[in-house]
Amino acid sequence: MPYNSKALGLIISSERVRKGMTQEQLSGLAGISRSHLAALESGQKSPRVDTLWRIAEALSLKPSKIFTSLEKMLER
Repeated sequence: MPYNSKALGLIISSERVRKGMTQEQLSGLAGISRSHLAALESGQKSPRVDTLWRIAEALSLKPSKIFTSLEKMLER
């Protein structure tokens, strides 16, 4: 199954909305700019591992939860 940056972005965005956070809030907690987060959520960019780790922590998730969700989405 090939990697899909748009699917990863959708997962990040969905988790952010589920937690009731704005892009500004999440980006601040993750230590990235809001524009960078927007590019990640839209699939225009792919995060480095350390960035994805900080996003997961800011969402109070284990990074593995994000990867599991991505795998499930890509299997559909």
